Amino acid sequence: MTKAERTRQFIIERSSAIFNTRGYDSTSLSDIQNATKLTKGAIYGNFANKKELAIAAYEHNFSSLMEKISALMKHTHSAKSALMAYANFYVQNWETVFKVGGCPMLNAAVEADDHLHYLRDAVRKSMQRFMKILQQTIEEGQARNEFKADVNSEEYAATIFTLMEGNILLAKTMNDPKYFQISANRIKSIIEKDLAS
Repeated sequence: MTKAERTRQFIIERSSAIFNTRGYDSTSLSDIQNATKLTKGAIYGNFANKKELAIAAYEHNFSSLMEKISALMKHTHSAKSALMAYANFYVQNWETVFKVGGCPMLNAAVEADDHLHYLRDAVRKSMQRFMKILQQTIEEGQARNEFKADVNSEEYAATIFTLMEGNILLAKTMNDPKYFQISANRIKSIIEKDLAS
């Protein structure tokens, strides 16, 4: 990695939490300068504008989240336990989730939908990627006869994803982690009653 690449990565890493907690629109160049201790010229020497940095910070936030959840899902012995690992991630890590401002997909989606259209494609792609992982997990369960062959994997992946994201919104808004357990319990019920063979 070159010095320029290291500097760029440093800026992304230092600013990503700020974008996620303060918002992509509300985060100012001064906020980024304070976090990085770099000048405006040093920041804009690595990014064309705030939009480019915001997209890079969002992608960093999403990738960090995906790495953690994917690692948990991969270290399971069944599709059922992989889906439960996803649901339980938030139950077990809610303090960390709260500290960094909540789910980066949810936070960015609210802003991208309303007025920051430049973020929309990045958010859409990350949501599609996440739901695809859930869908593939269900399909793996179908192939191993863990799950019913006739269930619609795409629909159930979307249901599980939206259930989790909705409860993240509730947990953050109400400042109460019980909503993570509610969604984990409901996902377990969906697995046992709707999906399981």
